[in-house]
Amino acid sequence: MLDRLREQGFDIAFEAHAEAILSVDFPEVAAEIEQALLDFRIPVRELVAGGGGEAQGTQRLRRALAARGWSKQTFVVERSINGLKRESQSHEVDHVRTYADGKCIALEIEWNNKDPFFDRDLENFKRLHADGAISVGIIITRGAQLHNGLRGLIGDFLLRERVADFAALADYGYRPTPRQREMIERRLGPSAKPEDFATSVAQVLVSDKFGEATTHWRKLEDRRQRGVGNPCPLLLVGLPLGIVDPS
Repeated sequence: MLDRLREQGFDIAFEAHAEAILSVDFPEVAAEIEQALLDFRIPVRELVAGGGGEAQGTQRLRRALAARGWSKQTFVVERSINGLKRESQSHEVDHVRTYADGKCIALEIEWNNKDPFFDRDLENFKRLHADGAISVGIIITRGAQLHNGLRGLIGDFLLRERVADFAALADYGYRPTPRQREMIERRLGPSAKPEDFATSVAQVLVSDKFGEATTHWRKLEDRRQRGVGNPCPLLLVGLPLGIVDPS
C-alpha cells in the first residue's frame, strides 16, 4: 500500500491496524490520497514569498482532495441522561470522506502550523474514533527530508536567481522584518561576498518560517511514539523534498 509514495521518498507510518483497515475496507482511500500527493507540487518561489494566511500549496492540495470527495465536516457529539442533554462537543475536520453506510475517514493537512496542532488533531481523532464517528485518521505534514533540506533548497534558488541584496529579495515577495534583516546582516559580516547573501537569507527565513517548533515529521513521530491519539488507527504521511519544484 502506498508503494509509489514510498518510492518517491514520502515518509509513511501506520498505527493501530490502519493499513489493514484501509486495504480491506477502504482501498479507494489509499488510491485517492496517493494520486493527489503524486500530483502535488510546490514551486520554491512560494517558499520564499512572505505573507499571512494559508500557503498556496496547501490550498491546491485541499482543492485536489475536495475534487475527490473529501469535504470539511463538523462532528457534533451529544450525551444525555434520561433525555436531558448533559454534554455537547463539536470537532471540525478539514477533510472527511463519508460513505453511504456512515463510515468516515478523517484527514488533516499540517503543512506549517505550530506543532501543538498535532496534539489537537490526534486527540480529535481519538475521541471521534472512540465515539464511532471515524474509522481512520490521516495527517499529512512536511517529511523529514523536506524539513531538513529547506535551507539548501531556498539558498540554491536565491543563488541561481542572483539575489544579492534586499531590493532584489523583495522582487520574490520576501521583505524581512527589522529583526530578520538585522539577523541576516549579522550573519553576513563586513567581509561577506555577494553569494553569501543568499545563504544568510535562507538560514534566517527557514529558522523563522519553518522552524523546529512547527509541524513536521519528527514532531509528529514524537507524538506517535508517545501514543498520542492511540488507539485510533492512523496513517501519517510526510511530504518529501521532491515535491518542491526548484525552478
